[in-house]
Amino acid sequence: MKKWENLIRLKESGLIAVIRRPKQSQIHYIAEALIEGGTGALEITLDTPNALEMIKDLKEKYQDNVLVGAGTVLDAASAKNAIDAGSDFIFCPSFDVETIQMTNRYGRISIPGVMTPTEIVKAYSAGADLLKIFPGGTLGADFIKDLQGPLGHIPVMPTGGVNLDNVEKFIGSGAVAVGVGGSLVDSKAIAQERYEVLTELSKQFIQKIQKARNKQKAQAPEILVK
Repeated sequence: MKKWENLIRLKESGLIAVIRRPKQSQIHYIAEALIEGGTGALEITLDTPNALEMIKDLKEKYQDNVLVGAGTVLDAASAKNAIDAGSDFIFCPSFDVETIQMTNRYGRISIPGVMTPTEIVKAYSAGADLLKIFPGGTLGADFIKDLQGPLGHIPVMPTGGVNLDNVEKFIGSGAVAVGVGGSLVDSKAIAQERYEVLTELSKQFIQKIQKARNKQKAQAPEILVK
């Protein structure tokens, strides 16, 4: 039950921060700034030194106040290590059946990376909860829009290349959420310890996501009840 509640929370927030290779001494400042701005999920990539320790520390500190997960998960063994550290979700750059199965076995959200309609269908059939369209910036919002006809029942989200200029179009095209790296987790601001920049960027992303969703609702056809 917890998994499905977390999946709903992730979709409602609509924003996953991709935190790649942060310094361990800064991770709590980064997390606090993003959460204050409304970010609902934090992804720590496993190519980060001490990534598992960071995930564990963040979950212990924030509990159910924010979702924390692992990114750049390349295989089932890595997924299990991340789950043991407390990960709520497992983000992969590619589609691997064993990783999906491992994630589902322990009741966590599975988000594999896919690029083609065939991969999308196969990954969803294998038990993926949400499909990461990667690289999102290369494929573009129109790709997600085109998927809505035949595959609109499968929830997708772009990662890679998502920014404040295109996030509304991605959501408006049918994405249920977005994963955002450098456009949100500003490395220059972090280096200067200007964490308030991350809070402001987070607020701007959330505002644009909500604006796009409100526009979708306004354009949705009314259902007539006799």
